[in-house]
Amino acid sequence: MTEAALTGVERVQADAAARGLDIEVIERPAARSLEEAAALMGISPGDIVKSLVVKRSDGTYLFALIPGGRKISWPKLRAIVGVNKLQLPDASLALAATGYERGTITPLGSTTPWPVFADASIAGRRVSMGAGEHGRSLFVDGDALIAALDATVADLSDPE
Repeated sequence: MTEAALTGVERVQADAAARGLDIEVIERPAARSLEEAAALMGISPGDIVKSLVVKRSDGTYLFALIPGGRKISWPKLRAIVGVNKLQLPDASLALAATGYERGTITPLGSTTPWPVFADASIAGRRVSMGAGEHGRSLFVDGDALIAALDATVADLSDPE
């Protein structure tokens, strides 16, 4: 089966397996907000990690993994990446860059393996994140995720 023929969840699972990363994918009802998704899964909003696609001025991208209840600190992220301009692309560019729709995005199985920058607060805890399809989430050990993605870990966020 070619990679293009795989579903989003299958791409996530195949990439995790190739990296030796243990994930648990669950089905869940649709949620209108991060808080609602957390309540449906019986976890706190801070246990959900948002995979944000960030565009550099040269047209390349990176992933910023930010826990719920927090937002990207643009000055911190620019300093860590070593650039003076970053932006969130529109939904169509994020889809083209990753192969995933907003709300389902994860670095795992992305059609292009962009560099990953993880907020330091993800370390040392079990987290949930997008699993490549609407109505699905995955659970993973934050330290194992960081290691498997060779993510740069730093203070990247501020309270929302």
